Amino acid sequence: MSLDLDSPALAFAERRATPAPAGAHRWTTWLVSGAPALLALALGLWGLPRQGAIWRDEAATWEVAQRSISEIWHMTGRVDIVHGLYYLLIHTVFEVFGANLAGLRLPSVLGALIAAATTAAIGRRLAGPMGGLSAGLVLALLPVMQRYAQEGRSFALVAAGVAVATWLLVGAVFPAGPAGNTASRDGRGRKTGWAWRWGAYTAVMLATALLNWFSLFALAAHGATVLICRRGSQRALLARWLVTAAVIVAGTLPLALASRLQAKQVAWIPSVSAASLLGVTVMLVVALVCARVPRGVRTVPSPVSVGLSLLAVPQLGLLLASWLVKPLYVDRYVLFAYIGLSLLVGPAVARAVQAALSYGRARGRRWGRVRGESLLAGVVAVVFLALLPLELGLRAPKSRTDDVRVAADKVAALAGAGDGVVFIPDQRRDAALVTPSSFSRLDDLALAKGPVTSGTLYGVEAAPERIRAAMLTHKRIVVVSDSSSSPEASTPRDLAKLTTLAQHFTLITSGEAGGRRVTVFERTQ
Repeated sequence: MSLDLDSPALAFAERRATPAPAGAHRWTTWLVSGAPALLALALGLWGLPRQGAIWRDEAATWEVAQRSISEIWHMTGRVDIVHGLYYLLIHTVFEVFGANLAGLRLPSVLGALIAAATTAAIGRRLAGPMGGLSAGLVLALLPVMQRYAQEGRSFALVAAGVAVATWLLVGAVFPAGPAGNTASRDGRGRKTGWAWRWGAYTAVMLATALLNWFSLFALAAHGATVLICRRGSQRALLARWLVTAAVIVAGTLPLALASRLQAKQVAWIPSVSAASLLGVTVMLVVALVCARVPRGVRTVPSPVSVGLSLLAVPQLGLLLASWLVKPLYVDRYVLFAYIGLSLLVGPAVARAVQAALSYGRARGRRWGRVRGESLLAGVVAVVFLALLPLELGLRAPKSRTDDVRVAADKVAALAGAGDGVVFIPDQRRDAALVTPSSFSRLDDLALAKGPVTSGTLYGVEAAPERIRAAMLTHKRIVVVSDSSSSPEASTPRDLAKLTTLAQHFTLITSGEAGGRRVTVFERTQ
């Protein structure tokens, strides 16, 4: 028995391509993937430097990627192994092009470009040229994709990997023949071309999982798609996918187990908020509404069987894990789920455009005579303008939680030679690691072992009593903390810092810069 989410019927009708004039097919193919790629590239390059701002997550990439390969390996054995492959990638980029903001963020721009182009290719396979074009453009325009296309973290690259793997899976489940979406068959009627697709799918999905193993949620979504599309003689598909999934999981398992030992790295994640639940609910409702939009053709697999699985399984899976295991839900961890949303919204938009053109032609309206691509371009322009305030905000230095370079500049302006400096918590030392020149005149009073030597992100601090003793040897101390007016002591070391300041020092000046608070204290006795 088979299942089609688009119709209660249990039979599948496959779309066959309509013969096109010479040269038209090539142009359409280029346009479908090329236009979303160009849009993603333009949006990614627009405001990429963000006036030199680097926020705390990017600061980790910036500092670690400048270590040697052996030093990165040494660190990932102790902390942040989940990002180890990404750090090696950016290290290579820095070695070739130098350490700069462009080198830090351009891989993410490339990831967004690939994700948009490949989403369009998937959509073309599932919903025709207009549906594919719309899907790719939707993904490129999504504000969340625009944000992570400009960050020095792995999430846009992971989305690209999932998009390519999904495209390979769709081709492996139903290889397209020369006539369009019908399967290629040999002289005996057997499907051909599936072996290399499964092999490529395994390689791409495994590499993506090693880049960030949360992408295994996409593997589960692909399994749901295979179950939905499995039918009759294609039951072997399930067996092939299970073998492939076993290889991918086995290859990723060591990384997942090692990262479990470093679980304190995600201890900062709060419980799932009502806003997050509302956001996921709204996305699912929008997806279901788009899934109900009638389509002119039926395809196997359908946009619903691929897109809804890729949206719902990662989002709901991470929410469930956050409820049953520990808080883990952060939308960027499943950024690739927005590919599924685009595969549903895109064909619905294309259908609306086609309906508008048909209505215009029937009523003899002038706009009914324009090409579908031209009308879709107009829709994209309107959406871009509607999102412009948000898009400008995403490219402003204050768009992220903090800016370590601005905080470092504030320290340089307030501190004097020979002053001491303490960081509360120690993670705020990232400002000194990214911009060491601003701290060159200061003594780091709590640091016992540097980040590189200790194989950590922020170094190892001394025992509380030694921190207290070091602080009492200085007349003035600069404190770098989060933007809250009164830092909280989350560790015994931070408690020692705050207690010593309260008992022996007086506040001289305080200011907020780049989402950090920089405070200067002077010894009273």
